[in-house]
Amino acid sequence: MQRASKNQLDQIRGFDSPTIFNAIVDVSNTSGGGQPVCYTEQTLKNLTPDLGCVVGYAVTSEVTTNDEDSAAIPWDDYYKALDQTDDPIMAVMRDVDTRPGRGANFGDNMAAAHVGLGVVGALVEGTVRDLPGIQAAGLAIWAHGTVPGHGVFNLTSVNRPVVIAGLIIHPGDLLIADLNGCTKIAGDISLDKLIETSYGIRDREKRFQEMCLQPGFNYEKWKTAREI
Repeated sequence: MQRASKNQLDQIRGFDSPTIFNAIVDVSNTSGGGQPVCYTEQTLKNLTPDLGCVVGYAVTSEVTTNDEDSAAIPWDDYYKALDQTDDPIMAVMRDVDTRPGRGANFGDNMAAAHVGLGVVGALVEGTVRDLPGIQAAGLAIWAHGTVPGHGVFNLTSVNRPVVIAGLIIHPGDLLIADLNGCTKIAGDISLDKLIETSYGIRDREKRFQEMCLQPGFNYEKWKTAREI
């Protein structure tokens, strides 16, 4: 998988996840809507909207938040994986408890440690707590919601494919996440072409919307605008 340059990452972060999705569709010639599906479903909520859009490479994990008898592995394995991954990193964590989401699998202490290790955002298939502290640490986070506590908190896997809000994410996948959710950028897509296409899409949409909002807009003008 190609590794993006800092300039490429900065440019991708300048778009939103729907624009990147639209560019993926154009670049991949999948004009039916992007197959296989490369974006999260509506269950994933942006809990730190003030922190804006983030772009990073996935480090994945699975945890349980209450099950005492889950097959635990050392948390060292996870934090070593973060430490050995070049930033920017997107932490991708799935709660595989028998009651997923009943206990929080992310909090402010974890957020501080993650930010220190180069993590810019976290996608959580589950719930979180200490939300003000997470935001204060500067970690953008997406989850199903919040709860105040958890039980036995075990790590069960690191850097295996996981499903987050209907999206299959592999270790190392390049992700962009914002208010709309998360879009995955496949490793075989030319990032330069993706960026170029994204600029074109943004420009076309801006011109279309400006035409629509002009006084006197009507059906005939809509027919002209849609050809942009």
